[in-house]
Amino acid sequence: MDYLMKNLIKTEKQKRLYVKSRSFIEPFKKRAPIHDKNSTFPVENFEELKNHQMTALTIPKKYGGEEISLYDFLLVQETIAQGDGATALSLGWHNGIMMQLRDANKWPEETFKQVSETIINQKTLINSAATEPKTGSPARGGKPETTAVKTSEGWVINGKKTFTSLAPVLDHIIITATTQNGETEGVGEFLLNRETAGITFNETWDTLGMRATRSDDLILENVHVPDRALVATKDPGHGKSPQGWLLHIPACYLGIAIAARNDTIEFAKTYEPNSLNHPISEVPEVRRKTAEIDLELMKARHFLYHVASLWDEDPKRRPELGAELAAVKTVATNAAVNVVDLAMRTVGGYSLHRENHFERYYRDVRAGLHNPPSDDITSMILGKKAYE
Repeated sequence: MDYLMKNLIKTEKQKRLYVKSRSFIEPFKKRAPIHDKNSTFPVENFEELKNHQMTALTIPKKYGGEEISLYDFLLVQETIAQGDGATALSLGWHNGIMMQLRDANKWPEETFKQVSETIINQKTLINSAATEPKTGSPARGGKPETTAVKTSEGWVINGKKTFTSLAPVLDHIIITATTQNGETEGVGEFLLNRETAGITFNETWDTLGMRATRSDDLILENVHVPDRALVATKDPGHGKSPQGWLLHIPACYLGIAIAARNDTIEFAKTYEPNSLNHPISEVPEVRRKTAEIDLELMKARHFLYHVASLWDEDPKRRPELGAELAAVKTVATNAAVNVVDLAMRTVGGYSLHRENHFERYYRDVRAGLHNPPSDDITSMILGKKAYE
């Protein structure tokens, strides 16, 4: 265990989770270039994660899960991302959704219990689909153009969602829709089953980075669901209240940056050009860049885990942590971009070869800038708080 991680692991449980998560790094890293090149979902990675109960980490103990804390969740995310960022981000959405539902208590308890037990017993996967072509991310406040019209038998849903990560393997799909019940209009959250008639996916995901998340478009065409499919009308979707679980996003991108940092150090230890009589690890400029990398990671990671500790240790303070949560995301994702850039500058032209992973790290960390909240929203939040 290197010094970057050592000071962040505080309990035996965290050490166990870290060791378990590390076991996935090498096999995932070997497969990552293939899935990235072909833009295919890493199904085999998820089979391994399921078999080792990694998809049950945030489910309450009373329903068969491990009920880990936010801090512990981030340790897992950051570690798995060192093997494959796309796999980690996809796992983060699944486990994060279950953490949010566990902590928010916004669904009927029986529904949450059924989904939890299905994930435990049948190894199913869940994610939300909230972003739309015209409204963009719900974080910007747009009203869903997807509609749910009330009928005598339930609801009829029509619409299109984008950025639906895990699309090839999703079993449970949470969507937000503008509800129409007679003359009454609102916004509701619906739990859908993939096998329901009218649900299809368009394979549109062909992107610069995070190619293996397969965040395809979800098409909802005259989808008939019963009344019980409407699971929330108050604070639907990710809601307006602070969402600690979304820290899985910066944790993932920092994990990718750590992978770039570690690969750089290994390269520097072994690469010895004929102009030197020692590896480049002894060159002062290489050590200066490495120190700069570690400074970026230290600042971002201590900020990340400190805010996670605040979230875990004092639930009453959670409504006040919105600014800190947004700031962590901005600081961490930008730090990840800077770290990978520094790593590639250190390694030089070799970093452009696909076999060395660096160019994939570079493309993947760019995606973090576009996950919610974006930098401009963070600036708006902090600017507003400064003048309250």
